[in-house]
This record gives sequence, C-alpha cells and structure tokens, in this order.
Amino acid sequence: MGRGLFVTGTDTGAGKTMVTAALAATLHVRGLRVGVMKPVESGCPQGDDGLRPLDALFLRSASGCDAPLALVNPYALAHPLAPALAAELEGIHIDIDHIRECYRQLSVDHDIVLVEGAGGLLAPCAGELTMRDLAVELNLPVVLVAGNCLGVINHTALTVEAIRQRGLHLVGVILNHISPDVDDAVRTNAESLRRWGGAPLLGELPYVPVFERDQLSSYGEQLGVDELLHALNAS
Repeated sequence: MGRGLFVTGTDTGAGKTMVTAALAATLHVRGLRVGVMKPVESGCPQGDDGLRPLDALFLRSASGCDAPLALVNPYALAHPLAPALAAELEGIHIDIDHIRECYRQLSVDHDIVLVEGAGGLLAPCAGELTMRDLAVELNLPVVLVAGNCLGVINHTALTVEAIRQRGLHLVGVILNHISPDVDDAVRTNAESLRRWGGAPLLGELPYVPVFERDQLSSYGEQLGVDELLHALNAS
C-alpha cells in the first residue's frame, strides 16, 4: 500500500483544506499519484444528486485524484456541527472500520494518501471517538495546520501535546494565513511557534484568494514538502 498522512488543525477554520489541497497539488505536479480523503464532512449543502461535500470535491480536483467520491468522502452530513453530533441528528452511523477500508482502497492505487480530519484534533468523530482516534486507527503520521491569528501559540502547543500523548508521530506544523489582514500577531507568529510551538515549523501558506486556488501547486513548495516526504520514507 502507499504512504499516508493525516492533516489536522488547531481549530475549525484553521485552513486544513487549503493546506491539504496545496500539498496534494504540489505532490501531483511532482509526478506522484496522490489520493485524498475527507472521511467525514459536515455542513454539506444539498445538490441535485444529494449532499455535496465541497471540501472533498475541492481536494479531489486539486490532487488530480479520480477515485470515486464514495471513497474520498465516505460520510457527508448536512448539519454544520461536529461530525458525531451531526451524524446522530441525521440518524447516520459512522463506521470507523468502513473508513479504514476506504483508506486501504485508496492507498492501493496511490503513492500517497492525504487524509484531512474535520475540525480540531479532539473534535467528536463517531460516538465517543475523536479525530485523534481516527488518526490512531489509520496509523498515520500527522501534520498540524495552525491558523495565523492571535492565540495560535497556545492552540498549537496544546494540540502538539495532545498528538504526542497518543503516540502519534507529528511531522510538523504548517502556519496558514487565514486572512489578508496583517497585525502584530500575524507578523510574529511564525517566530513564536519556532520558540514555543513544541514542533518543527515546516512552512507557511500565504493567504490564497479564491481566484488563485488553481495555482496551489506554486504555494505548496513553501510547505516543507521535502521534509514530509523524508518523514514518510523514514516511517
């Protein structure tokens, strides 16, 4: 099977999808067969053929992955809530074994599979299981996406501790600029994370306007792709 990576965030809105898409696009341009997966996506709008998992569709487009959407996104949920709660409200049972099997199928046909979690690391995923439990079940190294805003030092350090408490391998942190606005916190967060974040800072993703999202591979080279591949080769 191919290699895999679990992408989590310091919080909802940290920019996991954009970072995952940039990594996927860069790896695809480098000639790798890139699989992507958003195992559970909530807040999906209704389309003509059912719920549309927009994050999963964006990841599939950015990566060049042509795997069936049912593998890329096994569970699409309508309520914009933590997946476990949305699933309960919608009468859907999220089966971790099914997610694991979808990942296995993706990994057979791809050199690397990027799996994006939902919300933060301890967001409820299924029943009493969190996104951290899903990363453990899939046995994947982790990349942490931190949104560049006031408070990110604390959020990052706490999440780094939570990742390592379960014995997961943390490759490093990617700082994502979630807004074009710049203040003192935004200007100093990268250096602050190097001092106090508790994990290597792999790179920074600048704010990406909607009209530039088709150029993600040019941004991805700023995200420590070589370090990621080295970590995966060594694991």
